[in-house]
Amino acid sequence: MFNDTSSPLALLKTRRSGKPRELIAPGPDDAQLRTMLEIASRTPDHGKLFPWRFVIVRPDQRDALAALLESAYLAEKPEAGKLEIAAMHEFAHQAPCLVVVLYSPKPESHIPLWEQELSAGAAAMNLLHAAHASGFAGGWLTAWPAYSNAVRDAFGSAPEKIAGFVFIGTPGKEMSERPRPDYEAVVSTWQPPQA
Repeated sequence: MFNDTSSPLALLKTRRSGKPRELIAPGPDDAQLRTMLEIASRTPDHGKLFPWRFVIVRPDQRDALAALLESAYLAEKPEAGKLEIAAMHEFAHQAPCLVVVLYSPKPESHIPLWEQELSAGAAAMNLLHAAHASGFAGGWLTAWPAYSNAVRDAFGSAPEKIAGFVFIGTPGKEMSERPRPDYEAVVSTWQPPQA
């Protein structure tokens, strides 16, 4: 494992996103991925609705995913150039493991949809934490494929949405730290309004 797991807080302090194009084999095996997805499912979920789903795209399905992305992209943007089409192909073939996270709302519930969306985001974040705790790196991407109805329809149906594509693998090179906000810039203490 490449990360410090000496304590849970040390682990959380070292999590960072991996660039999917830089993630290489090995990726998680079936048992490791199952554990990660079980952990991802342990997320805040008001009403116990499970307003999210996970779809695993196996390595032998990546060519089919690339063909789907290319076809859907051309249908929406028929004037697309070779580089744009190549980008769809590359997107589908990043990292050894790919999990599509779907926001699967339950509109019939009294739980606000906004809370259900937050739960789906938390599930994706839990998946990234589980990947990191297992010694891998994960990258959560959206980009054009996440907003295409044609791509969504290959994994689910309306009113579902693709919350993101989570790519998991081993860093192919040392991961750099990204800028983080200053504590004071994002944390404050509430003061009651003056009467």
